[in-house]
Amino acid sequence: MGFMSFLGRALFASIFILSAYQEFNEFGVDGGPAAKAFRPKYNIFTKHVSSTLGIKVPKVEIKHLIAAGIAMKGIGGTLFIMGSSAGASLLLLHLAFFTPILYDFYNYDVEKPQYTQLFNKFTQNLAVVGALIFFIAMKNSIPKRQRKKKVNKTKTI
Repeated sequence: MGFMSFLGRALFASIFILSAYQEFNEFGVDGGPAAKAFRPKYNIFTKHVSSTLGIKVPKVEIKHLIAAGIAMKGIGGTLFIMGSSAGASLLLLHLAFFTPILYDFYNYDVEKPQYTQLFNKFTQNLAVVGALIFFIAMKNSIPKRQRKKKVNKTKTI
């Protein structure tokens, strides 16, 4: 059972680790192709948040966001393989921040083909979020081992 659990965690985390490795190799000076794809979606997202909530989103360098995402995926995936709920929390945080920005199906009309593609990817990420929440909940529901106390035997005379 222990090996199967490790194998499942390793296969699950490979999605994040391989993605982080690829983005790291392509990062370059400006953040690479990930930053070029992320920049327009981030700008639309910040305008949407500003107009809807009336909150001004602070200016952030896109390459810093991409670097933070790479770090969260790499470190979180590695910790997740080791069975750490902190790794699952990092991956969950990454998905919570990046998923609504990258897969912005809400900016497209329902009849457009982009809507279907983005909505499918968004729901796939929601399924991954559900798996991570399940892992964290199961990890927290298992009681910690308690040391067995030695029972002092009474001496008989």
